[in-house]
Amino acid sequence: MSNGLEDVVAAQTILSDVDGLAGRLIIRGQPLDALTGHVSYEQVLALLWDGFFADLPRDLTTPLADARAAVYGTVEREQSLLAELPVYDGVRALMARLPDGTDLETALLLTAAPAVALPAAIRLQAGKSLRAPQPGLGHAADMLSMLGDRPADPAAAAALDSYLVTVVDHGLNASTFAARVVASTLAGLNSSALAALGALKGPRHGGALGPVLDMLDAIGTADKAAAWIENELANGRRLMGFGHRIYRVRDPRADVLKAALERLTRSGAVDTARVELAQHVEAVALAALKRHKPDRVLATNVEFYPALLLETLGFPRSAFTAIFAASRIGGWIAHAREEAANGRLIRPKSLYVGPVPRVAA
Repeated sequence: MSNGLEDVVAAQTILSDVDGLAGRLIIRGQPLDALTGHVSYEQVLALLWDGFFADLPRDLTTPLADARAAVYGTVEREQSLLAELPVYDGVRALMARLPDGTDLETALLLTAAPAVALPAAIRLQAGKSLRAPQPGLGHAADMLSMLGDRPADPAAAAALDSYLVTVVDHGLNASTFAARVVASTLAGLNSSALAALGALKGPRHGGALGPVLDMLDAIGTADKAAAWIENELANGRRLMGFGHRIYRVRDPRADVLKAALERLTRSGAVDTARVELAQHVEAVALAALKRHKPDRVLATNVEFYPALLLETLGFPRSAFTAIFAASRIGGWIAHAREEAANGRLIRPKSLYVGPVPRVAA
């Protein structure tokens, strides 16, 4: 038995490969740094979904925009739901209203759903009216347009697009595995997506971006970083944004998203003092972790710089996990289709360790 299924191979996939020793992520044959900042989220969806839908067009920009418009009708009808529930729960409940098919139309609706429901929930809970999606915009730009009070700045849209591309798929993580388990029963794509959403909500998986900002707020200024970090480590507390279950070197996603933040900084949209504080905290934390835990490799992970990126783009911390889901939904759908087509019903064994009744002699 392997607790947590550590090193257990549970699926074959053509979708992504995570090389923890080399610090490399491959998405459908392409290294991550060849995708982030170079192709759009729609293009990455087409790459991931290729071969899983017979009617998949080469360009998903217009079909996904049409899907956002269709989902917006459901959002208008469910405004009270999105206004009352926590953001993540509201997005999940809205998605549960959508079809549970296995076709491309269902896949597009599910991908569009968090991109439309998330900005709507944020606006409604702030006492603002809804903003409808715009058909001429790309996926990331439309999310920001629906979130803000004016059209999205191109640099901001490019930064969000980089985030969506970077985290779209990452091997057999907990939420993706949950999606594949459900897909192996031949349930629909929405059933798989809802299972994955439930897994992503847990703080061990998708809930660590907000705490990175909480850490920066608690430190406040660069001169307090060393003492604060030493106190956290001395009390056995984890530093958010460092270390990963798979990577034994720096998480490659951290580098491409740091670069995305730097591009946004050059556009003048970023609080440079905040970024400088984060860079100082990163350096101090890495040095402290090396001293305190010399037997472990605890490098910067995918949570550290995206927290600053999403904060700059205007998303509240309560929405960070839902933005993660708005990207990862594309990967979940690809994995669900791959599992349904090629896999068997996933049914592992368990090792019983409870009491055994006595058998009369």
